[in-house]
Amino acid sequence: MRRTTASRGARVLAALALVGVLTACGNDGYTPSGPWKPLPEGAPPEVSPPTDSAPAPAPGQPADPGSGQQASDPNVVATDLNVPTGLVVLPDGTAIVGERETGRLVQVFPDRSPARELMTVPGIDTAGDGGLLGLALSPTYAEDGLIYAYVSTATDNRVVRFPIGGTPNPVLTGIPRGETHNGGGLLFADDGTLFIGTGDAGNPASAQDPSSMAGKVLHVDVFGQPVNGVLVHAQGLADVTSLCLGGNQALYATDDSASGDDELDAIAFGRDYGWPTAASGTVDPVVTFPSAVGGPGGCTVSGTTIFLGMRDGQKISIVTLDAHGAVVDQPEEFLAGTYGRLRSVALDQQGGLWITTSNRDGLGTPKDHDDKVLRIVPPTSGGDSPL
Repeated sequence: MRRTTASRGARVLAALALVGVLTACGNDGYTPSGPWKPLPEGAPPEVSPPTDSAPAPAPGQPADPGSGQQASDPNVVATDLNVPTGLVVLPDGTAIVGERETGRLVQVFPDRSPARELMTVPGIDTAGDGGLLGLALSPTYAEDGLIYAYVSTATDNRVVRFPIGGTPNPVLTGIPRGETHNGGGLLFADDGTLFIGTGDAGNPASAQDPSSMAGKVLHVDVFGQPVNGVLVHAQGLADVTSLCLGGNQALYATDDSASGDDELDAIAFGRDYGWPTAASGTVDPVVTFPSAVGGPGGCTVSGTTIFLGMRDGQKISIVTLDAHGAVVDQPEEFLAGTYGRLRSVALDQQGGLWITTSNRDGLGTPKDHDDKVLRIVPPTSGGDSPL
């Protein structure tokens, strides 16, 4: 099994000693900055409606490591952002990026046109690793223009939805909020239901508590109602930073552990993934990454290939699976050490891989014009990008 009670317990205590007093649902040290209060928004900005008529251009090739990656780098499509974490690609080939620290949404263009500020999501509390985390497009985005966001408030983590320029309306509230491990994975399945990845909020025991929404993959409809009356899809996870969907509707989650190895997990209904205590019946991960070179923050799938954004590893890890979902070989590295900490990833219809950097998150070393958004052809999509 991936974790044992004794070894995991020791590492959890060490991690808690490093980060100080953490919190989940109870009053054990986390001090919110104030109640969550949606702020009024002005008139929506003028944004073109989604369209399929403007295909994105082919991305360029990566700059040499250490070259500085200034604005002349053809892979850099946006610069000077503040911890871009949420990332969705629109039908017209542009992308919307959400800044964790500010709640700001910007539209980013593959032709490197200047990014366009769309709005600021109100009521965000950025203490610890909270803030504006995941983004997802409504399954009927072409008709309703709705964006779903996973956000931290002063009192909870929650999923909200809104049109560009509109006031967020709650979809699911009351997800435990802590100083660390706030989760943030959002993914719509092909049937229009929404998977939500949460973290244990600094309280590991809550991940295996069936009455808590912490440390789980949740499953709801577009209104936040449990699918088939069951809210918890899977449990026993430390910090689900992202979710992605592969072939045959296989669901994957990146789990950024507080101690021990980070993981890519294949998520199945009703299963336990062994955090903090592995036992008979808990599910082993698809692949693990030592925490020093891991820190998974994003995942996206193309066929049987999974691309993972690694913050601590400062690279894209490429995991290739066989037809049965087993790992074919050791994960390959892409862009290692080139742009610093890499987080969110998404693929567009032209095969371009969109990537956000996370160098201004307090753990990285920002360079000129950080943080950035990149768009590049990954090695497996037919480009000449080096491994």
